[in-house]
Amino acid sequence: MIAGVCGGIGDYFNIDETLVRLAVVLIAIVTKVIPVVIIYLAAAIIIPMEPEVPAAQS
Repeated sequence: MIAGVCGGIGDYFNIDETLVRLAVVLIAIVTKVIPVVIIYLAAAIIIPMEPEVPAAQS
């Protein structure tokens, strides 16, 4: 929810974003948080932003 990384990964692999977020939290607990923070920040920088969809005009 911070940078949309988990949501983007969930969309890319067509799985629920909540499952991705739970997996990230579990991995963070197991690895003492720091590696996950570094990987998350790198992914937030590397993964391109989703293009804006213009609002439908009526």
